[in-house]
Amino acid sequence: MKTMKNKHITVLGEPLQVGDKALDFISVDNNLNEVSFFANFKREFTLISVVPSLDTSVCDIQTRTINERLASYKNLDFITISNDLPFAQKRWCGSNGLDITTLSDHKLLDFGMKYGVLIKELRLLARSIFVLDHQRKVVYVEYLDEMSNHPNYDKLFKFLDTVL
Repeated sequence: MKTMKNKHITVLGEPLQVGDKALDFISVDNNLNEVSFFANFKREFTLISVVPSLDTSVCDIQTRTINERLASYKNLDFITISNDLPFAQKRWCGSNGLDITTLSDHKLLDFGMKYGVLIKELRLLARSIFVLDHQRKVVYVEYLDEMSNHPNYDKLFKFLDTVL
């Protein structure tokens, strides 16, 4: 059962598992351009960090923690995706002095449905982490059951250390 602040939530879409082929999705960048995932991210690995909203403390810490620890990984695209409006994502990055890739799924909800993370009641994305290889196969995934919890950062970076 998935929860947010201990209240039951319904998450739509089918969860992905390690070994699944990731699906292409369309999202919106900070300049309001539609972005195709497969066409725009081509490094050996891609880490997708999914947060409900950058303007919350856990999401803020998740995004900062992962970004800071990724500095040593060169063959990796890093994306943070949420249903925040692109304007809010751009403001958050600017106010935090971060130059990272943020994508918004607010318009089409394409990512949320294809990756099994759309929270029906709130129209937010459920906290999760995906690592995809260059063939767009899921090689690491973590779906959190409680949205106010943090991902397992140690497990994630231990995994990245083994593949990068």
